[in-house]
Amino acid sequence: MIYIAIVDDKKNIRFTLKEKLNNMPNFNVVFTAENGKDFLKEMREARNSIEPHVVLMDIDMPIMNGIEAVAEGKLRYPKMHYLMLTIFDEDEKIFNAIKAGADGYLLKDEPLEKISEAIESLMKGESAPMSPSIARKVLNLLTNTEQKFNKEEKTGQENEHNLTEREKEILTLLVDGLEYKEIAIELGLSPNTVRNNVTKIYSKLHVTSRIQAARVVGKR
Repeated sequence: MIYIAIVDDKKNIRFTLKEKLNNMPNFNVVFTAENGKDFLKEMREARNSIEPHVVLMDIDMPIMNGIEAVAEGKLRYPKMHYLMLTIFDEDEKIFNAIKAGADGYLLKDEPLEKISEAIESLMKGESAPMSPSIARKVLNLLTNTEQKFNKEEKTGQENEHNLTEREKEILTLLVDGLEYKEIAIELGLSPNTVRNNVTKIYSKLHVTSRIQAARVVGKR
């Protein structure tokens, strides 16, 4: 038997979802709550009886919202699974929910079968259940974060060697494969000035070739 808690400020949603889940053979809704604060209160009382395995958590609630409740719940009850069940598919809310410790994220318009499958998936320790549109957003968030990190890491690596802005420009074109004359034309410099700057760049990076320079700044 999988014990469930439902947290939502809409009474009709709590009632309907509880009724539907209790009609399924493997589920038992042990309590419902109307906001995060109420959820934590119910949890204190549940410790003397039956604690839920999975919490279906709304986001936009008064007094204490779902993201705050998950963050607090993870600290107090780390073994429980928290499945966001909400109407919101905004990037910021998704990111904050995951950061708070949510184990899955479904939209409320998902059919009951999808919700029940997500609950069972969490209990089996499988991958985090998400609505398809949410999964795409999470993938984009992760991709953008990785690109930002790589860009910052590359900039940081260059800055570690105290390169001037001009030297950074030349280095970028150099590792892109441009010859000295091409770099000179691109930046409006003389080939001799470019050559002198490349010498300084190699010295600061402690390398002797453009291939080695490319490796130092992380460009293969």
